[in-house]
Amino acid sequence: MSKHNNAAAGPVDTRLRLESRLDDELSRWLWLVKWFLLIPHILVLIVLWFAFSIATLIALFAILFTARYPRALFDFNVGVLRWSWRVWFYGYGMLGTDRYPPFTLRDDPKYPAWLSIPYPEKLSRGLVLVKWWLLAIPHYLVVALFVGQPRSNVGDDGGQGAFGGGLIGLLVLFVGVALLFTGRYPRGIFDFVSGMNRWVFRTVAYAALLTDAYPPFRLDVGAVENAS
Repeated sequence: MSKHNNAAAGPVDTRLRLESRLDDELSRWLWLVKWFLLIPHILVLIVLWFAFSIATLIALFAILFTARYPRALFDFNVGVLRWSWRVWFYGYGMLGTDRYPPFTLRDDPKYPAWLSIPYPEKLSRGLVLVKWWLLAIPHYLVVALFVGQPRSNVGDDGGQGAFGGGLIGLLVLFVGVALLFTGRYPRGIFDFVSGMNRWVFRTVAYAALLTDAYPPFRLDVGAVENAS
């Protein structure tokens, strides 16, 4: 298994890396109630994402004047993305594990979903003014197809709203039905949805000013990050 924190010689690659491992055995029925089990995480993430927005705004001005992302804010925002990815992987963004996500911003190598972004020593002052809105617009359009309309009424419709209306939600719903009747997770769907989620999180990281590496227009399918 490829590790998400591989060290490499030469210039630091500041791309977001997103990897996961599909559990060998998954419950046939647990996905039907995960929307309820995730309520504590959703409540915490609402607060964390509000703080994420404030931290990103502060970082914008810091980068503009110093060309550096304050390290404490960087680590916090990466932690929010990491927490979100674990919840998304457990829940209706992947249904890839039945292991309950830990309540932590820190990396958990034992959990089967990992996210990391190397700290950039220097960021462009000019890009900070345009990359989060102008340059990211093409990716926003693609991401909208993947994730659909955000839902805020989790649980009001028995959990079905948790799937959203995008392609990710549709395919994960197919996964839930497959688990219910066969007990198996279609591997092809897992690889494809992993690629879409990787695209989504790369876009978020770029828009949140965490990296100057422009997200590639490439669907890197599979559980392990493409090293190219």
